[in-house]
Amino acid sequence: MAQNGSTPNLSQLPPEMLDFAILKSGGALAPRLGRLSLQGRKTILTPAFIGNTSRGVIPHISQDNYRKCGVDGVYIPLEDFIEKYPNKTPPVFQLETPEPLRAFTALPNDSLVVLGPRRNPPILTPNGHTNTEISLLTSVGFKMVSSEYYAAAARKLQPDIVVGLADIPFGKEKVSIKRKDKMSDRTEVWLRDIIAKQNTVEANERKFNIFAPMLPIERDLQSWYLEHLLDDMVDKISGVAIYDAYLLDDLPDELHHLPRLSFHDPASPQDVLRQIGMGMDLFTIPFITTATDAGIALSFTFPPPSEKPQDDVRQALGVDMWHADLAQSVTPLSEDCACYACTKHHRAYIQHLLSAKEMLGWVLIQIHNHAVLNTFFSSIRASIERGTFDADVAAFTAFYEPQLPEKTGQGPRVRGYQFNSNELAREGRKNPKAYKKFDEEKIVQLRAAHGQLVGKKPEVRDVIDDEALVGLVGMGNEDVDVRLEGLEIEDTKT
Repeated sequence: MAQNGSTPNLSQLPPEMLDFAILKSGGALAPRLGRLSLQGRKTILTPAFIGNTSRGVIPHISQDNYRKCGVDGVYIPLEDFIEKYPNKTPPVFQLETPEPLRAFTALPNDSLVVLGPRRNPPILTPNGHTNTEISLLTSVGFKMVSSEYYAAAARKLQPDIVVGLADIPFGKEKVSIKRKDKMSDRTEVWLRDIIAKQNTVEANERKFNIFAPMLPIERDLQSWYLEHLLDDMVDKISGVAIYDAYLLDDLPDELHHLPRLSFHDPASPQDVLRQIGMGMDLFTIPFITTATDAGIALSFTFPPPSEKPQDDVRQALGVDMWHADLAQSVTPLSEDCACYACTKHHRAYIQHLLSAKEMLGWVLIQIHNHAVLNTFFSSIRASIERGTFDADVAAFTAFYEPQLPEKTGQGPRVRGYQFNSNELAREGRKNPKAYKKFDEEKIVQLRAAHGQLVGKKPEVRDVIDDEALVGLVGMGNEDVDVRLEGLEIEDTKT
């Protein structure tokens, strides 16, 4: 691994080997600049974020529009593809082609692909893990998947980076000391499993890089795992996956040179800044899609504008596109944004799309929100470079609201990535019915409007009577002379 600003020579490295160079760092728990490089992929300057996908695509963004998001990599969870396991071979494993996961999801060749077991944020699982299996949520329910199967999937799918399995009981507020010890033991064994599978990759196959998980428990409770990681496996891993950013202080010094991928779900841009301030490098940002689903166009900049807001009121982090006062607004989503949505369309049009439940409305907001985050991270890197990061963070915190705006309008239909296992016991449909029956009173009104009597089946007429024609053309004036060429009018049937 290249460090401290040295220039990596990728041509001298194996084509699948990840290189991470630390360009600037103020210490173990300080913001830092880095460069993540892999031959054939776009170089990623860190801090940065990668796209958070559902079934291999960023929600609302088709793969032909992927470039408009401006992201250089994606995170893909395995649980999105194995609903047919174990009865049938999942379709993603049936492709006989190099890099099947990339081919199956139609991702560009220069995009970094990171494979992990769970979505981010993970769905809370009611099932416990075992010594050899982890519980994943597929589209047809929870399934137990073995560590061996996960390692085999990584070899078959050939992603650029694989996040090792971690025994984390998501959703449990209290975890006993005994359970934490088991978390450490299982994670250590599972990491060995995937390293062993990596060693079986043949010369003509593409190797994957491994990110070792750092458990969200105190360092002394995962000391067994960390000791074996440093003694036996540190030269086999290319990075670390962090599940609790506030435990970065417990990261061993021997791992500080590795890139850090955060799975600590940030609730706001301020949370992202806090994690970057502790030295985090790479993120998945679920709140981008959460805001898009709510019809909120993000509108923050870093550092914030120099002029103070009126009456010292903090500014919103986004614009709720459901507000009625935007119905005639012909301004872009954000004044200084150069994304496709802002340069081609305006607020009134996008609000119309949302009101009409047109998918394009959410597509345009999603493209915009990713562009806002791209600019946000680019400005963060510039701030770290000039040494003003702490002051800029303080100004950002003072200028903007601490949380994103609340959802006020109806979002799109609920899909898999929006599923929350806390709602398993909640009765009723996740999506309202698109169609419903009229009540009897409404049916009578509709029949009367069409000239139908209740309980009487209307007759089918092959001719047009004169009264109906006069009433239609003359608007009720019977003196109107109606002349239609080639039309026979009959008063009565003979």
